[in-house]
Amino acid sequence: MSVAVKAGSPAELKQVVYKHREKLTRKQLATRSLLYAVLLIIAVIYVYPFLIEIFTSFKTESDATADPIGLIPTTWTTAAYQQLFVNSDFPVWFKNSAIVTVFVTTGRVFFDSLAGYALARIHFRGRGFVFAAVVAVMAVPSVVLLIPKFLVLNTIGLYDSYAGMILPILVDAAGVFIMKGFFESIPASVEEQARIDGAGTFRLFWSVVLPMARPALITIIILSFQGSWNELSQFIISSQSPNLTTLTKGVASLASGQVGSANRYPLKLAAALLMTIPVAAMFFIFQSKILNTSDGAVKE
Repeated sequence: MSVAVKAGSPAELKQVVYKHREKLTRKQLATRSLLYAVLLIIAVIYVYPFLIEIFTSFKTESDATADPIGLIPTTWTTAAYQQLFVNSDFPVWFKNSAIVTVFVTTGRVFFDSLAGYALARIHFRGRGFVFAAVVAVMAVPSVVLLIPKFLVLNTIGLYDSYAGMILPILVDAAGVFIMKGFFESIPASVEEQARIDGAGTFRLFWSVVLPMARPALITIIILSFQGSWNELSQFIISSQSPNLTTLTKGVASLASGQVGSANRYPLKLAAALLMTIPVAAMFFIFQSKILNTSDGAVKE
């Protein structure tokens, strides 16, 4: 942008330039302030439900019913949490979710890595077809497979067991896709020395390539933990025993009013809050590591 300035002393020229810059600075400041205000409003809209969840869990039944969306409780109480841990099956739900999540996360990290490495490094007939099938599985809605899964589990005798809850979700097509892409980004030259020393395929995978795939592994861990912890449809069609109820099924029964009567807002939101904490903690601890390609990069 050019500024027309009449001939004059250097002091007058500096004053004109200074005023022009001041106008630009004020305009930029106003635009930035407006942008921050919009972002703040969006943040408040997004965070407010979580604040309601936290504060309502410390309310009494009558207080929560009278003012469901208010933040500050009239009377602070931990009765909802005491009821969850003492007078409900919440500890059993938490234990079942923890067992399933640990096994599913461990299995997905191992098997997704193996499948991803095979598709990225091992040349075999039909490799392209296998990868296309993996991508196709990602496009199939999970709800379409619920009835076939139930029939298979019931037929082979795995219905209403930990095995029936875990095995159908032990491998994830999206995880295979992520690991394949990451392994292909690692130069093949890093495996040559180990291959010359006589290392086999699994040795190359386990000792050479897998340690370099830490960013992708952390991503798979987070996604697998979150997915298995929040899984609901698989547990609905694979179990019916109260002893195998997970947090998702238990909290869903609370929210739908199947357990007890009245609104029970503090109890429901306390259960939802406790269920959210492990996933939130996992994400915030490892968020900087999600697909950080600079971590573990190799220079040729």
